[in-house]
Amino acid sequence: MRLVVAITGASGVIYGIRTLEVLKKLKIETHLIMSEWGAKNIKIETDKTAHYARSLATKCYEDDNMAAPMSSGSFKTDGMTVVPCSMKTLASIANAFDDSLVSRAASVCVKEQRKLVLVPREAPLSKIHLQNMIKLAGAGAVILPAMPGFYHRPKTMNDLIDHVVGKVLDQFNIDHGLFKRWGGQIV
Repeated sequence: MRLVVAITGASGVIYGIRTLEVLKKLKIETHLIMSEWGAKNIKIETDKTAHYARSLATKCYEDDNMAAPMSSGSFKTDGMTVVPCSMKTLASIANAFDDSLVSRAASVCVKEQRKLVLVPREAPLSKIHLQNMIKLAGAGAVILPAMPGFYHRPKTMNDLIDHVVGKVLDQFNIDHGLFKRWGGQIV
């Protein structure tokens, strides 16, 4: 399996880092694209570094490298996740602006009908944000907001993070064991 993972400038970069950690542990080939603000937010929001995030990926690419392999449909992947996905990136993808490698690689997934999972982390959402999400969902993208569940009774922040990351991996049919699945409950 080969996945493209992008970390953009939305709050919640820990979701992208944790996704890379789990994929590395599962020995899944990853191609990381990190935007400038994705890297800055790692420093702002975590005790990790952009270098650490890059070390988790099989290969890394600069966001302005429009000649990178995933900018072409001939580079076969099993899909892409943008985690977290800023509203700027979401708008660029929704409108096929392709102004960065992240948005171009996502556009390739849409045109090639490959799985594209976007993890927006924004609140509140404006009508424009929602319209862009609807446009992308209509084009086949999965909109998976960073909204952890609580039915598995999380005890730590990592439990909450793993729930969202597990939901992303579920979209690619990757077995992970990051959270206890719903089994029904008598109320």
